[in-house]
Amino acid sequence: MRVILLFVDGVGIGAADAAVNPFFRAELPWLRGATGGRIPHHHDRRISSPRLEIVPADATLRMPGLPQSGTGQTTIFTGTNAARVFGRHFGPFPPTSLRTMITERNIFRRLQRKGRSVVFANAFPSRFFEYTESGTRRLSVTTLSCKLAGVPLLRSEDLLRNEAVSADLIRSRWGELGHPAVKPISAREAGHHLWSIAARHDFTLFEYWLTDHAGHSQKMDFAVNVLELLDEFLGGFFERFDFDNSLFVMVSDHGNIEDLSTKTHTRNPVPCMILGSGRKKFAHTIHSLIQITPTVVRMLGSP
Repeated sequence: MRVILLFVDGVGIGAADAAVNPFFRAELPWLRGATGGRIPHHHDRRISSPRLEIVPADATLRMPGLPQSGTGQTTIFTGTNAARVFGRHFGPFPPTSLRTMITERNIFRRLQRKGRSVVFANAFPSRFFEYTESGTRRLSVTTLSCKLAGVPLLRSEDLLRNEAVSADLIRSRWGELGHPAVKPISAREAGHHLWSIAARHDFTLFEYWLTDHAGHSQKMDFAVNVLELLDEFLGGFFERFDFDNSLFVMVSDHGNIEDLSTKTHTRNPVPCMILGSGRKKFAHTIHSLIQITPTVVRMLGSP
């Protein structure tokens, strides 16, 4: 049994309105094929098909204000209501006061204690390591969790061996980031690479943050492109996926891209999409961001 967790930043369940919601503008053949043509929206939030389950997950954590990445992601990757502990939503980075919680309860460490092999599949350019080695504390929850759990961050060398995945999927900017040897690929190929990584580990995490960036931009063409790349990526991944021995989970930290009428985050629920072995059991446990990590840990158990 293995689990692949795809974290997509800033994706909520919005209105079925193509004027503001790029999910209803984009060509999404993989998603529509898997759901029987349905896209989650305010009046159709829960989808069960022969291939997948999509359930709405509360991202507000029963706190006022707009959900933010720092506390939302801390909640996803620790299983603790970070916004309530901190007293409010906070972001984009986790507040220092939550560092102990992230150290002790992050998903990588909890699975390591159970003897599970873990990997964070994103590749980082050299300038990122120069930035982190400068002593900054402004790290995302995912990279901070890796640092605190001793999980190595992957580099351009790993990407060249197809043993990592670029955050933009298609490796479009690595040349200008100082890595000319890294050439662009298709999103479908990137999906193949993620599966080959996941096949060698008990738990794999990959983070796609362009969705949140597109939401803040309020540019429909950009948002549509970001979603179409993600759909192509998923199509490639599921061409290789082992449905009998693997569980795939996709979840977000807050809404954003589903409503381009506003530049801010939203209080919409986020879609939790589950495919593979045990998908119905997993879907039944998810009500908010709080349940993601405990359910993954429980389903993996001990090797």
